[in-house]
Amino acid sequence: MLMNLKKVLVLSPHTDDGELGAGGTIARLLEEGKDLYYVAFSGCETSVPNGLPKDILRKECMKSTKVMGIPPEKVTLLFYQVRTFPDHRQQILEDLVKLKNQLNPELVLVPSSQDVHQDHGTIYHEALRAFKREASIWGYELPWNNVSFTTEIFVRLKPEHLEKKLLALKEYASQKERGYMNEKNTRSLCCTRGAQLDTEYAETFELIRLIY
Repeated sequence: MLMNLKKVLVLSPHTDDGELGAGGTIARLLEEGKDLYYVAFSGCETSVPNGLPKDILRKECMKSTKVMGIPPEKVTLLFYQVRTFPDHRQQILEDLVKLKNQLNPELVLVPSSQDVHQDHGTIYHEALRAFKREASIWGYELPWNNVSFTTEIFVRLKPEHLEKKLLALKEYASQKERGYMNEKNTRSLCCTRGAQLDTEYAETFELIRLIY
């Protein structure tokens, strides 16, 4: 299925979620020539550390996605306020339907169904509504937000895929003190998931929808 796959849409509730949950897979898909699009729904302006420009995460996201190899014209940054997504479900659904009609992706990457962050949960639910008839949907792993996680899908990663993910995450300098940005933890998770396949590195996904 993946060899025949041509178009992928990554849905990132906030700038950096897509890279954290699926950065290695994004690197591999791009290396394989897939047509990949990235949408972040919030630049988290109200959560920016004191003393930094309010648009710092938007600028860092453009740098990060460039490191990943995503052309800037395939990166979309929307303007929802962090931690308010449940109040805007209908508008988010309408945005997703527009993306579906414009891009017609075959695979959509989203936060998992077990992600407890209110914004992440909204993107999961509305993406399922928007894409359930047309696209396969995989939920990516963010351990700090997951009460549990089912590992139905594994993507093998080469060392260069993991290194590209780590380099992309380093572009989020404003977030370097966040625990989830710890490089050791990111590398360790990919090692653990790789060990489940008897390979060096991997990322894993929840199978939400499979259409072939």
